[in-house]
Amino acid sequence: MEKHKCDKCDRPATYHSVEIVNGKKIEKHLCEYHAAEEGLTFKVAHKPINELLTNFVKMHSQDQSSGPNELVCDHCGLTYAEFQERSLLGCPSCYQAFARPLDVLLARTHEGSTEHHGKIPSQSGFGEQHQQQLMRMRKRLDEAITAEDYELAAHLRDEIGKISGTAEGGETL
Repeated sequence: MEKHKCDKCDRPATYHSVEIVNGKKIEKHLCEYHAAEEGLTFKVAHKPINELLTNFVKMHSQDQSSGPNELVCDHCGLTYAEFQERSLLGCPSCYQAFARPLDVLLARTHEGSTEHHGKIPSQSGFGEQHQQQLMRMRKRLDEAITAEDYELAAHLRDEIGKISGTAEGGETL
């Protein structure tokens, strides 16, 4: 895409508009100064995810006791206080080293749960109760496999396939 300069000066244009008036196309390219001068407002840009995460961690970690701030990852040496500042973990071992305070953050993020269950696509046709039933059945399937109860596991697999409308291999029935 070609970069435009402001129609009124040589600064880079940050406001672009196209209007059709009486069948004619009218384009405007203005810098922030001239756009504000004409009373044009800008939409607030979304903050980068790392900035949102940093603010979230800082906000929710301030009410923690001093204990978590003293935690240190044995593998990379990152302290929990450094994690709070940067919102970035140093290595996979940090998840174990900071497990307790991270669980608190996750619980706040996921409305009390420390597990993420995802969202149900609105066009899927499945209601929340239906989705929860499938999740319970999948959990029972995992438990049956772990217990080596393969007959129950096969039955649950078939039931899940019927309910979700797919075969085990993901093929539509």
